[in-house]
Amino acid sequence: AIIGPNGAGKTTLISQISGELRPNAGTIHFAGRDITHLPVHKRSQLGLARSYQITSILEGFSVIENVALAVQAHTCHSFHFWRRACSFQELRQPALEVLERVGLAERANTPAVNLSHGERRQLEIAMVLATRPKLLLLDEPTAGMGAEETDHMIALLKGLKGAYTIVLIEHDMDAVFTLADQVTVLVYGRLIASGTIDEIRHNPEVRQAYLGE
Repeated sequence: AIIGPNGAGKTTLISQISGELRPNAGTIHFAGRDITHLPVHKRSQLGLARSYQITSILEGFSVIENVALAVQAHTCHSFHFWRRACSFQELRQPALEVLERVGLAERANTPAVNLSHGERRQLEIAMVLATRPKLLLLDEPTAGMGAEETDHMIALLKGLKGAYTIVLIEHDMDAVFTLADQVTVLVYGRLIASGTIDEIRHNPEVRQAYLGE
């Protein structure tokens, strides 16, 4: 997990890793490869996938169509332009499998516009998983959620930990302390600490700068 106060540079860091922002200096390496100058889609093909603070889904499409389009984009196959993406079994089946994993299988044919805020977040996670990522970059996945939705999202992410490497930006400290194995703390673009949950809990600089005395 990456934590820090507003303006610390957390989203900027994620945007540089994903390729949406270019660093002023230094290099970015993923799986032993220098990806500093690779565009976003090339990084995605290597296994980098990102979610955003503000949910980004296609409201005019059904839940399964959103995921099927994510599968299609990752396979780089155009299929037939005027047919619905979810009509292709090679897109529909993996989309259904991902929806099952995030708990939205029963909502597959629901228009995305009718989803609750928490379900929209689940759908976005499903779209990320549909790209078969090696690394998930999740930017505040519990933002705007109530207590019950937050608990559901934490349980979902906890179930993904064994299968994916996850970099999590999160302000909900309960989520951070439940999910993270390692925590890095940024303050005004500067890394002030990185370590286990216990090390971060008891770091005096972190307590003063972020967690509060």
